Parts: sequence; C-alpha cells; structure tokens
Amino acid sequence: MSTERIHRWTKTRLREHLSVVKGERPPTIVLKNATYLNHARRRWLKANIWIADDQIVYVGKSLPEQIGDAEVVDCTGEYIVPGYIEHHAHPFQLYNPYSLAKYASERGTTTLINDNLVYFLNLEKKKALSLIEKLEELPTTMYWWARYDSQTELIKDEMFSNSKMKAWLEHHLVVQGGELTSWPKVLQGDDTTLHWMQETTRLRKPIEGHLPGASEKTLSQMALLGVTCDHEAITGEEVVRRLDLGYTVSLRYSSIRPDLPRLFEELKELGVDYFGRCLMTTDGSPPSFYKDGVMNQCIKIALEAGLDPVDAYGMATYYVARYYNIDHKLGMIAPGRIAHLNFLESMDNPMPKSVLAKGQWVLRNGTPQGKETAPFEWGDYGIGPIHIDWSLGEDELHFSMPMGIEMTNAVILKPYQTTLETAATELATGHDESFFAMVDKQGKWLVTTTLKGFATAVMGMASSYSYTGDIILIGKSIPAMIQAFNELKAQGGGLILVENEEVIGRVRLPLLGMMSAAPMEDIMAEEQSFVSLLRERGYKFEDPMYSLQFFSATHLPYIRVTQRGIYDVRKKGILFPAIMR
Repeated sequence: MSTERIHRWTKTRLREHLSVVKGERPPTIVLKNATYLNHARRRWLKANIWIADDQIVYVGKSLPEQIGDAEVVDCTGEYIVPGYIEHHAHPFQLYNPYSLAKYASERGTTTLINDNLVYFLNLEKKKALSLIEKLEELPTTMYWWARYDSQTELIKDEMFSNSKMKAWLEHHLVVQGGELTSWPKVLQGDDTTLHWMQETTRLRKPIEGHLPGASEKTLSQMALLGVTCDHEAITGEEVVRRLDLGYTVSLRYSSIRPDLPRLFEELKELGVDYFGRCLMTTDGSPPSFYKDGVMNQCIKIALEAGLDPVDAYGMATYYVARYYNIDHKLGMIAPGRIAHLNFLESMDNPMPKSVLAKGQWVLRNGTPQGKETAPFEWGDYGIGPIHIDWSLGEDELHFSMPMGIEMTNAVILKPYQTTLETAATELATGHDESFFAMVDKQGKWLVTTTLKGFATAVMGMASSYSYTGDIILIGKSIPAMIQAFNELKAQGGGLILVENEEVIGRVRLPLLGMMSAAPMEDIMAEEQSFVSLLRERGYKFEDPMYSLQFFSATHLPYIRVTQRGIYDVRKKGILFPAIMR
C-alpha cells in the first residue's frame, strides 16, 4: 500500500502547504473576518482562515502576504462551523454511498462513517477495499466500520474468514469494529468474535455495540470485552446508565426511532449537563427521512432543546472526531485539518448556506456546485443488477404450516397460530394475513409461511431489498406474487407491486438488488410513491423499508426468516427448516 493512500498528504504536498504559511506561495482560499466555532476554547472566535487545496493551513489574525490567484471570501455576518459527521450511516438503504455522500455534503454533512455489511457480504475482499478507496476520492470524507457478524443465519458463514476480517480491520479507512449485533454469542463463549474485538482494541479502534434494553450487568460485561459506544438507548434513563458505565452514547433520530427530542427532555429532567460523551445519528434511515438534510436535523433538535450551541454542534463534529481518534484531521477548524466547513446565516440554524468539502465548494449561497462527473463505475467493483436465471412456479408456493409470523411493529416478529385455509391460491382482503415466501437468490431453497400484520390488500409484491439479497414475496394472491417475481427478475432487482395482473408500483434497484443508481432526490420520490401504495393497502407501521430489510435480521426478537429456515432468536434454533428446491 503506497504512502499516498495511507497519508492524506504526501511530504511534497505538506512542504507546499508549509510554504503557504511561510508566505512563499498563495493559499487557494482565504476566509477573512470569519466568526468560527473553536472547540478547543469552547467559544466563537474571530479569525482569518487560510486553505491550501484540501487542508486548513492557518487560523489567526494575519492575512497572507501573497494573495495571487487565491479566492478571498469576506465572511462578515456568517458563522462557520466544522463539517458535520454522520458516524452511523448504512449506505445501502435504497441510496448508495455515492448518492448519499453527494446529497449529505450539500446539506453540511461532509463526513460519513459507514456500515460495510452489504459490501462485505456481497463483494470479494479486493473489490470491496478498492471500492472504499475509490469513494474516498470524493469531496466527502468516508470512513468505514468492520462488522464481526452477518446479522442473520447464513447457510455458509465462511464470508468472515480470517484474511478478510484482518484486511478490513487493519485498513486505514476503517475506524471502528461493529456494530456488534451478535453480542449474546460472545457472552456465551464465541471466541472468534472476541478475538476480532481484541484485535480492534489492539489497533486502537473503538467498538460500537448494539445493546437494546441491556441491563447494567450486560453493559458492564460488554465494556469488559471492549465495547465503547452504543446507539440503542431509547430513554433518558438508558442513556444515563451507559454514561455512568463509561460508554460514549450515540443519541438516535431515525425513521423508526425518532427519539431525539424526547431523549433531550428526559436527560434534562435527569440533570445531565455534560454532553462531551454524546454523539448523534440518523441510523441509516430511508431516503425520504432526509428531505430536510442529514446531521443538521439532529443539531437543530439539540438547539431547540436548549443545549449550548457548542455542545449541539460538537455532538456532530468535534466530539465524534475525538471519539474516533481522528480529531487531528476532522471536527475542528484548526491548522492541519481537512477543509470541511459549513457557513451558517445564524448560530441557531444549522442548515448551511454554503459548504466547503475538502476545500471545494459543494454548495455556494444555496446553490449546489458539484462538477458534473462521469457516472460512478459500479461494475468495476462487482456491483450490478442481480441475475435470476431460474424460474418459480405457483405450484411451489405451499402454505400449509400451522405457525405463521406476526409483525408487532415495523421490525419485531412473533409466532402465531394461523387459521387460514392455506390450500387457497387467493386470500380475502378483509383481514391482515398474507402469504409470505423467502427464496434464495440462487434459487436453491425457499421458506414459505403466512404473515400477519403487513397489509390487508397487497395482492403481489416482490423485493430483492434484504441484507442477504434473497427474494421476499408477500401477497394475498399466489398468481400475483409469481407475476411480481417475474417482473423483478426482468428488472434485475428492486421492488415490484402487482394488482389485477398489472404492475402498479416499482422501485428499480440495479445495484445488488438493494441500491438505486439514481440521485437521492429521484430515489426519494420513488420510495414515497411505493410506500404510499403500501399504506393505501393497509401497511400501518413506521417504515416498510425497514420491515423488508429486517425479516432475516437475527439481532431482533423473536423469530426471523433466514437462509436456514424460520429461526427462534432466543433459543437459537430452527423452528421450520428451509425447503431445498
């Protein structure tokens, strides 16, 4: 690996930047009369800020001796804060890392710390790592996590091989281990995961937990094993429990857990007045959740809750960078940092009017500035449409088992006794039970059952949008489900809704069957249109996209549909095995 890739700035480039401070050459941008947030002093200060290429090289009273071709911007009347950091992004929720980064940076979120799960599971090691290096060439800074587990029961779990895990954990763009969804297995003796946790700690990288409802004792045990942060607190009391035990806590504001306003209210009641160990996240919400921006939404909620602006901005900038040991590069307006800067009209409005990302204007006075670039070459990294070269017949979908799965909310599934006449090929629309099938993307196995609570009048729906890329079919009508499957096959992945033998809704997801190649605004419109069709047909929970993605996710209770069959999360056993085709 070349030093160019490990060190953001080569020796030559650093010497050039030194010569700017020495007055031997001009900077590229000078921000004069800037009122900026200084996190070392915890106050707003006035200074002139010099930028050379993508680096802040000087912050102080002087103006450069040589101006040359430098762009000089008078910042009188503006407030400048560091670019925001979303440290818990899942960049495959219909959008892709490229479209999310472009959209987020134009709204002030210039750094993303991303979940690697989909790329880890679906791409070979070399292609996945070269993809994350290519994405780092964007104006947005992108770091990554290294997952320890697949979050489901795979037929073969050889994906988490030693060489693959080691290559990810040691990569310079990977800044944390986790999120650790299989922590119960670690507590029960899974030494392989514990080994990777120890390696993460040895590399001085933090570990993100996933500990919903965890007791003081469980939190203590996980801290012993190296977990340093958790984003699953849903009450002020749970936040305090984590803080008391030395955790950093990420406060969540997402489509299925919009908890942030209430958390601040409860923390205030509990007397919490120090937020230096709190971060904030939108936890990989679907596209439409971001219509008002990304981390600026969280900062606004913190400001409205009466937090000191230093803390409100700090929880999405400096505190994040400090926690990840990258505050020498990010999260502050100071020499040596990457030039990620947001220009605000007032301290209490975190939506920037202008944004610099790596020293390039991505937003100027409200207008996006990104240069038109060639389409991202996803195919170079093994990312393309899914190829289904097998057929599925109506006669293969049998729904004769006595037990079905019931949705108690958008993501929690419980077993229930079905009373349906399951020999029928079509169900009435007066109740909320539907047929459900999960079929292997290679066509080797399938799981069939009934699903209660998803909808009352979805006739046939097919989705390739799941962590593993396996196909989900839901509907009242077996012929409509098969038609939806055939449409999905022809489309190469995505979401299809069929009614009266017609396709009435579709979302195209040509990247691994999970992601759109379209810009964020386009995919938002497609998602909203598809979701409203589902709502009109009886979907009643917060977010159908999470429901589809999490049918196979074994980090949630109580039962899940996995590659091995219907799985009991508590007992860690298969209730009904998958049928081999």
